[in-house]
Amino acid sequence: MLSLNTLRMLCTSRALLHHSRLMTKRQSVCITVTCAAHCMSTSFPKKDTWHGNMDLKAPGKERKRIYSTCPASSIRNYCTGQVKLNCWNCKQPLDTTPVFFCMSCKVIQPPEEDASYFKIMDCDFTFTLDTQKLQKRYLQLQRSLHPDNFSQQSVKEQEYSESHSALVNKAYQTLLKPLSRGLYMLELEGVRTEEGTDSGADSAFLMELMEINEALDEVRTPEDANKIGRDTKGKLAVLTEAIDAALLEGELQAAKALLAQMKYYANIEEKVKEKLSEFM
Repeated sequence: MLSLNTLRMLCTSRALLHHSRLMTKRQSVCITVTCAAHCMSTSFPKKDTWHGNMDLKAPGKERKRIYSTCPASSIRNYCTGQVKLNCWNCKQPLDTTPVFFCMSCKVIQPPEEDASYFKIMDCDFTFTLDTQKLQKRYLQLQRSLHPDNFSQQSVKEQEYSESHSALVNKAYQTLLKPLSRGLYMLELEGVRTEEGTDSGADSAFLMELMEINEALDEVRTPEDANKIGRDTKGKLAVLTEAIDAALLEGELQAAKALLAQMKYYANIEEKVKEKLSEFM
């Protein structure tokens, strides 16, 4: 009889069998994307073929998502909105989106609750985003939007500051880690993952998870824990490549299955950290 912990770790691994096929397709798709970017150089500079350096002062000018799948709901959530807004204070038009401050009167604006986290954090819509750029953007926004800066302002401005700060923090935490980032990307594509729905796990994958957890329970030295940690990081690296390839190819169900596997390996990685802390 499987333990409750084991049952919770059930997930599908059949998608991993397609890893080499996805990676082959990815190379083909990347060539296509690169050629398209070259042909459309008037819209997308060459240096922006993969990871673009977008102007922080004009986030509304960012390029469209690089993934091939772009349903109407995704476009609505990620691409630049067409609705023209005016400053609530001076009534002047707001040219950029998302907008934090009015360029005319410098007053903080209400947050756009339906704005994509990728737009808020000025990041490309990609699973392998630049986390250093993400962290830099986060610090920049929190410095300018922190409620302490508005303690002497109107109640409305204080409320906007608090809302902006909370939204930026949530966006940052979601995009920082690969697992939550990937699940959010699937959500934008209309694919939701619900807790407790993993089933039909491959027996070999299930046995591997059981063996890793048993080995972790029997760890007696930091060296043993570190070895399991290194092996887990290697598996997560392989999964990251496979998930990126699946998303790039538009194989959303395969990406969902791979993210389910990533969830359990990420849990093992956390357990390794906890085990190492016991030796300190």
